Amino acid sequence: MEALKGFRILDMTHVQAGPTCSQLLAWMGADVVKFEPPQGDATRGQLRDVPDADSLYFTMLNCNKRSITVNMKTAEGKAVFVDLLNECDVLMENFGPGVLDRFGFSWEKVHAINPRIVMASIKGFGSSGPYAEFKAYENVAQAMGGAMSTTGVPEGAPFVTGAQIGDSGTGLHLAIGILAALHQRNRTGKGQYVEVAMMDGVMNLCRVKWRDHQRLWHGPLPEYSVPTEGEKTTPRAGNDSGGGQLGNAIQCKPGGPNDYIYVVVQEAVWEALATRIGGEALAKDARFAKIGDRRKNQSEVWRMLTEFASNYTKTEFMAILNELDVPCGPIMSTEDLFVDEHVKLREMMVELDHPKRGKWWNVGMPIKLSDSPAKLERSPLLGEHTDEVLKQVLGYDESKVAALRTAGAFSLPPKKAS
Repeated sequence: MEALKGFRILDMTHVQAGPTCSQLLAWMGADVVKFEPPQGDATRGQLRDVPDADSLYFTMLNCNKRSITVNMKTAEGKAVFVDLLNECDVLMENFGPGVLDRFGFSWEKVHAINPRIVMASIKGFGSSGPYAEFKAYENVAQAMGGAMSTTGVPEGAPFVTGAQIGDSGTGLHLAIGILAALHQRNRTGKGQYVEVAMMDGVMNLCRVKWRDHQRLWHGPLPEYSVPTEGEKTTPRAGNDSGGGQLGNAIQCKPGGPNDYIYVVVQEAVWEALATRIGGEALAKDARFAKIGDRRKNQSEVWRMLTEFASNYTKTEFMAILNELDVPCGPIMSTEDLFVDEHVKLREMMVELDHPKRGKWWNVGMPIKLSDSPAKLERSPLLGEHTDEVLKQVLGYDESKVAALRTAGAFSLPPKKAS
């Protein structure tokens, strides 16, 4: 049985943050009705690689959903929206500040229409505070949530991460909030408003950096490879592990941009590692005897490891380190992951078929439920399920659907002749 079977979500979200959330819930069995304007989610046409087909940006974030198009600028469209509110457990939106209110559907209005519904919102900076009216995107959230200031090297510019922690990270937070609100609703009978701000989500994902921010109040951070004496803010420290154990990315042969392996030098494995790369003399070298000594001389540790690793590919070096029980992992490129046997076994790359795009691949379901395995289905075409939802969910008959269509409830008004 699908874990969320029986729950219906009216998904007004677009682009990445909201669709990440609703796709995960759909993969767990929720009936997600993607409520789109007649022109569709903007990402259907963004970065299009196949002419006249929905972009990968859209297809990879909207699997297992049904699409209905509704023109909310018409009275008939708003009436359909109200009817759907009464048939859904969750309303999701990630419009800019005040957009839904201007349509006449504030949280108070939505709650009055259906007291059991959970309304879930993603905002750049939340609905309160001095930044509430500001717009946010992925990299803006990373900048303002603390991620960029702590990513990169001290003498260089701050960097964004490759992972979309501002958008998709916020979507994951919202999924947790929705499930909690539904659990409470099922006990109390009352829905509530769930909000996640992108800036807040990024701050939560930077928790370790907040740990170090407060440690600086009591002195320097000895595990950092950069000086921290007198610092008041968590510094950028390249590929430092950020933990109690030393760690860094070590370049391997042939020296390409991803020919690196990340190595964590634990206290328990140092003697065996040192013996393997430098013999008994290195294992007994007083400069590296204890973790404190290695912290002081870590640049030399990384130099020796890099010199040793230059003789091996990252895969070969991983095999050597695994024999010594040294925590490590090669820097996996997108191509590495795409052909990786472990990834295939975990079903983290799944092939799907699309009526206009043809065969394509999506990242699989990262949450594995033993009794409710996810089955991935393709993303919907724009408005593909409009009639189906109107008839199956709302019980409209053919004549009502036809009358609404004639009134323009599901399409853009015709362009005026110039």
